[in-house]
Amino acid sequence: MSEPASVLVVAHQTAATPGLLEAVRERAQRNPAKFHLVVPRMPHGMHKVVDPEETGEDDAQLVLSEVLPKLSEAAGTEVTGALGDAEPLSAIQDAVNLGHYDEIIISTLPKRISRWLKLDLVSKTKGLGLPVTHVEAVDSPVGASQ
Repeated sequence: MSEPASVLVVAHQTAATPGLLEAVRERAQRNPAKFHLVVPRMPHGMHKVVDPEETGEDDAQLVLSEVLPKLSEAAGTEVTGALGDAEPLSAIQDAVNLGHYDEIIISTLPKRISRWLKLDLVSKTKGLGLPVTHVEAVDSPVGASQ
């Protein structure tokens, strides 16, 4: 029997959206898989300039603790998680360099407000040589920029 596929999930404000939960559920049903969620820290306002590494950690930790049970239920197995770098591509590169992943799922806000899509995160992540699935949220919080 082969080892389950290792799937890296990257999300912040969209980590508990129905689209991402469904993508994880569908992926888990296709073949055995284990999932690891990385939540990039998201500094806000002046903190981006003053102290980008520290700011956003509380928000990211809250997302992680609230979302892991929901993702675990969708996956049918325990999903692990960690905080990532404030820059989402760096967070992904760090995770890929430190662990073995077979594929990546990136969840973003809708195109018109997604900072991650403006940064071309999905295409840049594909450059790492792993299959990438992009899940775009339908609804989003006011003032969101993921």
